[in-house]
Amino acid sequence: MNYNPGRSATAKSVSMTSEPVIVVEQLSKTYQVTEREGGFAAAVRGFFRRQYRDVHAVQQVSFRIAPGEVVGFLGPNGAGKTTTLKMLSGLLHPTSGSAQVLGFTPWQLRPSYLRSMTLVMGQRNRLAWDIPAADSFLLNQAIYRLPDDEYQRTLAELDELLELGPIMRKPVRNLSLGERMKCELAAGLLHRPRVLFLDEPTIGLDITAQARIRAFLQEYNRRTGATILLTSHYMADVTALCERVIIIHHGQLKYDGSLGDLSRRIAPFKLIGVALGEAVDVALDAYGAPVQGEDDSGKRFIQVPAGDVTAVTARLLADLPVHDITITEPPIEDVIERAFNA
Repeated sequence: MNYNPGRSATAKSVSMTSEPVIVVEQLSKTYQVTEREGGFAAAVRGFFRRQYRDVHAVQQVSFRIAPGEVVGFLGPNGAGKTTTLKMLSGLLHPTSGSAQVLGFTPWQLRPSYLRSMTLVMGQRNRLAWDIPAADSFLLNQAIYRLPDDEYQRTLAELDELLELGPIMRKPVRNLSLGERMKCELAAGLLHRPRVLFLDEPTIGLDITAQARIRAFLQEYNRRTGATILLTSHYMADVTALCERVIIIHHGQLKYDGSLGDLSRRIAPFKLIGVALGEAVDVALDAYGAPVQGEDDSGKRFIQVPAGDVTAVTARLLADLPVHDITITEPPIEDVIERAFNA
């Protein structure tokens, strides 16, 4: 089984006509947690008579993902993202609803399914801490019963993409966070999964390491046509990798669609940045809603409805000694935050 570099060229057209890889219907997960007041007396009462509260982590979430799609799965902390990924990877049973991934019910844990998917969690370590990553790779080879030639071919390709050579012979405890994340990804991909569930794969990494991981995932998707469901709090990950996003909040689906459509629906305005050619103190609130702060070039920004941008720009140029002017979309972080609170 080889990577197919030519597959990506048709991945989008194939995804439009193929059956979905992931089908989630009314998926829900409710936890029952104990709670009590503080203090010794409350502890004694709780020992004999516990009080429970239901926590609805995921509530009737439904979506479909086509072959080869890279979809951002977004939400604030506690929204239900990781719980959903754990159900789709088979680690948790849902309270109700159904899911199919590659035609399998995930929580049945069929060996064929486990060989077809991977779950990589940036906050969880899957590599043995005291031995080199290369030894953990060999363990994965044995677990997935990979023939030597296939294992070596896959490892060589991952080495090419991730530059593993200098680091996979060091004990994992001696690796930097970025180096460990590379090895975590490689360990999760040695069996060439068709579906990747990635939970915060760039968390805690510096900007350079984040960019490398993003470039790797982009190239891996291009080469293999793998389907990727990605959670991240770094919007640079989302904008670089995902054309489509699914947003959940308090366990409920809030949005499912393209980033562009989300901006038009949630934040139908643009930002006009103005740098004046003379040291004049001009209030810009007559042209739009002022935005606090300015960028490194000294531009001040106003928020203008998208339909009024042309007219407002013409007025600014006619009325003021404009040295430089820019028109930009609202920051994606602001759009996502608005979507959370909508």
